[in-house]
Amino acid sequence: MAKRGARNTRRKIVRAAWRLFYEQGYDNTTVEEIIQESGTSKGSFYHYFSGKDALLSSLSSVFDEKYEELMGVIAPEDNCFDKLLYLNRELFSLIESTVSVELMSRMYATQLTTSGARHLMDQSRTYYKLLRAIAAEGQAKGQITASLSPAEVSRIYAMCERSLIYDWCLRGGEYSLAAYGREMMPFLLSRLRCDVAASMPPYPANESRFPGK
Repeated sequence: MAKRGARNTRRKIVRAAWRLFYEQGYDNTTVEEIIQESGTSKGSFYHYFSGKDALLSSLSSVFDEKYEELMGVIAPEDNCFDKLLYLNRELFSLIESTVSVELMSRMYATQLTTSGARHLMDQSRTYYKLLRAIAAEGQAKGQITASLSPAEVSRIYAMCERSLIYDWCLRGGEYSLAAYGREMMPFLLSRLRCDVAASMPPYPANESRFPGK
């Protein structure tokens, strides 16, 4: 019970922070405002976060909450390739409606320069667990190529998403991320489909196709 209460307190702080960041900007939001908006205390805030900058890494938690919601509404009978595209549409819509381009850029910058954990790359996140589960299901049903492991499928998917978000940030949000994702993700992920992969040369049979693996 205590663990659940602690999780709820942290969640309140994170939700309040990102709501304020989006509404009034990161620089214009103070820790005091976050504490007031979340209905928590100064002690609680500093128990979970060393300061406002530390909240930038909590965006992965916001995304994972969304994925936990989606796990309960994805139709089991849907094609698994379509499930992956559905997850992308929902994520990009969430980003457009709750995270500014400036803030998304700042968050990516902290992940590039941090000497600590890179939360977006944490394989224990709900995000990666869900991707691997869908990939494994799709392979069992003959919908997603079995020439890659579920972990490799999830890594390709995540790289495609990050590339589109990065381009959106570079271009200052001049186009709709959600609309562009609907157009580009099927193209970028097409080789994961069994019917497409079967007509293409196989991936190199070695362990170096993913640098740093």
